[in-house]
Amino acid sequence: MYQDKTLVCKECGQEFVFSAGEQAFYAERGFQNEPQRCKACRDKRKNAAKAPREYFTATCAACGGEAKIPFQPKNDRPVYCSECFAKMKAEG
Repeated sequence: MYQDKTLVCKECGQEFVFSAGEQAFYAERGFQNEPQRCKACRDKRKNAAKAPREYFTATCAACGGEAKIPFQPKNDRPVYCSECFAKMKAEG
């Protein structure tokens, strides 16, 4: 029913394929217009609106190493580095 179409990105001018599967998805969702940007430009545009995530440095309560975390640490709660957190999670 659908066939792959080659479209031109309005942002970067590169050709990209609007696959038959994507066309079926668009039709299923009721989208009327074909995509105007390639995947890379859509992703870039989507991520541009997001604020960069701020990371904080803390000391791991298990190994004493440096832990980079995406939240402000509180003194009353332990903080773990990625490795120690993964070990604790695996142990249950």
